[in-house]
Amino acid sequence: MSPQAFAEALTVSRETLDRLCCYGALLEKWQKKINLVSADTLSDLWRRHMLDSAQLLAPVNALETKNPVIFDLGSGAGFPGMVLAIMGAGEVHLVESDQRKCAFLGEVARATGTTLAIHDSRAENLSSRPVDIVTARALAPLHKTLGYAELLLGDKTVCFFLKGRHAREELTQASKKWNMRVENIQSLSSPSGTILRIDHLARRPSGKRNK
Repeated sequence: MSPQAFAEALTVSRETLDRLCCYGALLEKWQKKINLVSADTLSDLWRRHMLDSAQLLAPVNALETKNPVIFDLGSGAGFPGMVLAIMGAGEVHLVESDQRKCAFLGEVARATGTTLAIHDSRAENLSSRPVDIVTARALAPLHKTLGYAELLLGDKTVCFFLKGRHAREELTQASKKWNMRVENIQSLSSPSGTILRIDHLARRPSGKRNK
């Protein structure tokens, strides 16, 4: 997928595309110093990473929450959080414990003129606060990701997790510890991928933290 094909698929403005191109160029530059993404995915950057992340914008906007507070856990190279911030999804917070990756994310934010917050922290060490949206991509199996998100859950929090072909097995495992409402949204970037839209989250009695 080319940048132009990406823009046409999602009706992206020229200005936004330019900012995403700047992001992509910085990713390729920094990839030579630190491992930001799998090297074999760089040749398909716009489908594997940009489109995979940007597809969350539609379900996020469907919530009709004005300027939602979005926490992206284990942001790594910034997918999907940085893409969502560049595309104006809301008040985006990137959570990443690797200082080198945080430096990269800061450079991207500066170069693209993107306003967001970067938390140099592990997700489980965040201060407890309810947020509107939690996102994660390639962070951990679902039952662990839900545990990381727990400090950010409120009555109306919605989680969007990008998953691959093992999503069903991960849901089965997670349901042993969590009650939740789940919607599967077909991925635009991969026939075997899915977006898990999860809300109404609550731990089961058997899913307490010490078990």
